[in-house]
Amino acid sequence: MSISITSINYCPVKSISFQTIKNCKIRKNIGIVGDRIFAFSKSLDLNQAQLFEKKLEERRGKWNKILTLKNTPSLNKYNFVLNDDKLTLTQNKNEILTINSNETEEFELITNKILELENTIQKPLFLMKNKDTPFFDTSISNKTVLTHSISLLNKKSVEDFKDKINQEIESQRFRGNLFVDGIEAWEERNWVGKIIKINDISFKVEKNIPRCVAINLKPNTDDNSLNLLQSLKKTYNHFDMGLYLTALDDGQVNIGDNVSIK
Repeated sequence: MSISITSINYCPVKSISFQTIKNCKIRKNIGIVGDRIFAFSKSLDLNQAQLFEKKLEERRGKWNKILTLKNTPSLNKYNFVLNDDKLTLTQNKNEILTINSNETEEFELITNKILELENTIQKPLFLMKNKDTPFFDTSISNKTVLTHSISLLNKKSVEDFKDKINQEIESQRFRGNLFVDGIEAWEERNWVGKIIKINDISFKVEKNIPRCVAINLKPNTDDNSLNLLQSLKKTYNHFDMGLYLTALDDGQVNIGDNVSIK
C-alpha cells in the first residue's frame, strides 16, 4: 500500500483557527502559504507587539505573550477562515465579522470584537501578521532552533491512540497540517532525520512534535474534560504526536499525493 496525503489543514490565526483545504502551496524554508501568519498579542503594548511581530529573537520562549488555547481555552469556540484577502471570524460556522486581511487599520475591528465576546481577555490586544516568519510553535519555542515548520501526522497513530484509551479522539485536536495513511501506527517516528518527497517537493523530517494541554480541548468548544496529554504519556511514555517538517522546495501538495522516503 502506498503512503498518501489524506487531509490538508492550516491555521491562518495561530492557535485559534483550523481550515481544511484540498491543496496548498508550499514555500521553501517557510511552510504552507497562509499558515499561522496571524497571531494575537497578549499583555504587550503596541511597540512590544510590533517587535514580537517582526523579530524572531523577541518571540523565543514568550508563550505567555500571545493568545493560545493553552492560556485562553475559551477561544476554542471560535474559528478564523482566510479566503483570498478576507479574514472572517466565525462561531458554529456563522459569520461574526470579516475584515480585509491586508488592511492593518481593520485589525482593530477584530481585536475589539474578541474583547467584546470574551470579557476575561484584557487590553492591550493586537492582531499581528507576518507572512515570511509566521507564528509557528517552532518560532516561539526556546527548545528548538527551527523557525519554520509543517506538521505531519500519521492517521493510524491517531487511531491507535484512540483504540488504546478507548476514547473518541477528533484528529483536529492535534492541528496537523498534513495527514498521511498507508504506514503502520508510529512508523513515522523512524523518519526523523530523513528526507521525504511529496509531489516533487523534498521535506526534511526534523523531529517529533511534543504536545501540550491544548490537545485536551474538544474542537469548537471549551470542553477539556479529556486529559489526552496525560493519556499519551501513560500509554506510550512520551508526549509526542506527529512530525515537524522543513520544506526544501517550493511547490504544491494535494490530497491524494503520494509520499516517498529517500
